[in-house]
Parts: sequence; C-alpha cells; structure tokens
Amino acid sequence: MTRTQIRNPGLLLLLSAAGVVPAMGLLGVLGSTPSAHATAADDAFLAALTAKGINYESPETAIRSGHLVCQRLESGEAPEQVANDVMTNSHLDGYHAGYFVGVSIRAYCPKYGAQA
Repeated sequence: MTRTQIRNPGLLLLLSAAGVVPAMGLLGVLGSTPSAHATAADDAFLAALTAKGINYESPETAIRSGHLVCQRLESGEAPEQVANDVMTNSHLDGYHAGYFVGVSIRAYCPKYGAQA
C-alpha cells in the first residue's frame, strides 16, 4: 500500500481559498483513531482515507478539511479545481487528491456527487 501524507490540509485549503499559500506545511502523521465526538459520516470518511493510505495530522484536521472541500464547492468551485488545489498544497498526487475530494463529497456534501 502506498502511504501519502497531507500537510495540514485544513489550513492549506483555507489559506489557498484566501489566496495565501504558506512556504512550509506541517507534515501529518497517521491518525486512524476516530475522534471521541465523530459522527458516522466522520468515521466513514476517516476510514476511507486510511484505506487509501492517506495520512493526516489528526482526525479533526482531516474532518475539517473534508468540510472545507464542501465549502469551496458551495462557493462555486469545480471539484477538479478543488482537487488541483489539494494536490498543489499537499503531498498528494492527482489520484489521491481527487480521491480526497470525492470521499469528502460522499461524506459531507453528497449533493455535489453528480459533479465529481
């Protein structure tokens, strides 16, 4: 299985949405333990990331990033653009960035599923 890391994707997505990209990101570590107050959607989201070898700083960071994907879609960005931004601002390759966006949509904003 290939291991891929996300550098604090919540912060990077938020900053890239604001047009700011930090020079250094924080390297994430595998955080496969669900949060104590995670929902069933959160648990499924985290399990899907772990199954694809996508590492994250913490469950909370990954969940927040998943919700930020939906916020960006809500603001009118195309899923491809969001995936490109994830790829640009993380250690994820195109496949894993697209997977991250797709699993975010499935977990948190399924109304955008037809666009993905």
